[in-house]
Amino acid sequence: MDKNIIKGKEKQVEGRIQNVAGAVTDDPGQQIAGKAKQAAGVVQEEYGKVKDDLRHENRTTTEEA
Repeated sequence: MDKNIIKGKEKQVEGRIQNVAGAVTDDPGQQIAGKAKQAAGVVQEEYGKVKDDLRHENRTTTEEA
């Protein structure tokens, strides 16, 4: 598993927490920042998944040769 998958999930959780904290304190800036962090986490997680897929595909291609 690529480290970007884990880091992306962490970012998503941090973003959710920040979003909720912004909602509780009625701070729209915190909410927006939290949503942005969540989105960045999703992108990072997907990037890690693509890297994993390519790495796996490369291994299977190498093994077949």
